[in-house]
Amino acid sequence: MLRQGNMGALKLALQKKGFALPRYSNSSKVAYVLQVAQPALHVILEAEREKVIAIKKGNAIALPFGVVTWWCNKDDAELVVLFLGTTFKAHKAGEFTDFFLTRTNSIFTGFSTELVDTAKTLVASQTGNGIVKLEEGATLTSAKGGGQRWHHIELFFVVSKIADNDGMEWFSIVTTPNPIFSHLAGKTSVWKALSPEVLQASFNVRPELEKQFTSKRLSDAIFFAPPK
Repeated sequence: MLRQGNMGALKLALQKKGFALPRYSNSSKVAYVLQVAQPALHVILEAEREKVIAIKKGNAIALPFGVVTWWCNKDDAELVVLFLGTTFKAHKAGEFTDFFLTRTNSIFTGFSTELVDTAKTLVASQTGNGIVKLEEGATLTSAKGGGQRWHHIELFFVVSKIADNDGMEWFSIVTTPNPIFSHLAGKTSVWKALSPEVLQASFNVRPELEKQFTSKRLSDAIFFAPPK
């Protein structure tokens, strides 16, 4: 019935210290907080900043598509959230598709090993779960070649363009009247908007590696010169 009406539904249940990893969705939805004992944490990444919200039972939170969010339950009682929304922009009618910033099948691991070689420690530390417990206290096709080519990029997919010694020119045709672009690298990266504690828990790494990760590309925004 939901699929026929292009509607989707999803329930999230977090135990104590449960942490739902950062992700964005291809569908707009409303999160209804069904159960929570003490105020839990929900975060929305707006542009280049992190907006932390203390939620309580009965809250209804609008989640636009493409916005990165994470959830955390600090209390002994279970946190239960129901998501309802339309799936007109989804890849499958009646289903939400989440794009994770971390874990084994995240957008990070979709790139070739050559591209993310310097981040192999981060990738290797990931688990396959979308929810992890905090401590106390699919590969995309790559194309290379000369001449004129065109490629269709699905909505919400991540893409990177790398020029060889001959350089590269391209143009993009966007079919939506009000497109929004987010970046994974550079000073406007969504990862740089996340707090250090969230990055450490998400990537399952120590503070030293998190600092090394966020310290890169602080002066560049979109285009990066080749390494010297």
